[in-house]
Amino acid sequence: MDSHYVYIVKCKDESLYTGYTKDVPQRVIKHNKGLGAKYTKIRRPVVLVYQEMYTSKSKALKREYEIKQYSREEKLALIGEGSQ
Repeated sequence: MDSHYVYIVKCKDESLYTGYTKDVPQRVIKHNKGLGAKYTKIRRPVVLVYQEMYTSKSKALKREYEIKQYSREEKLALIGEGSQ
C-alpha cells in the first residue's frame, strides 16, 4: 500500500508552501536544491513544518487543495504556530 502525503514547508521569507508527494524527505531535499516548485526555488532554504499521510492519492490531493484555500492564519493554526 502506497502512502501519499500533504506537507507544508516554511520558506526563508517566512511564507508557507503546501504540496503533495509520496516521499516527504526527498521532496524537501528537492525544494532546497532548487528543483522543487518555482515558488520555493527563490525562497530557499525551506523547512518542513507539517505533514499528513493518506492511503490514496485522490484523498491527499483533495486535502492539498483544501489547505491551499486556507488563509495564512488558518495555516499557522494548523501547524501549531497560530496566535493563542
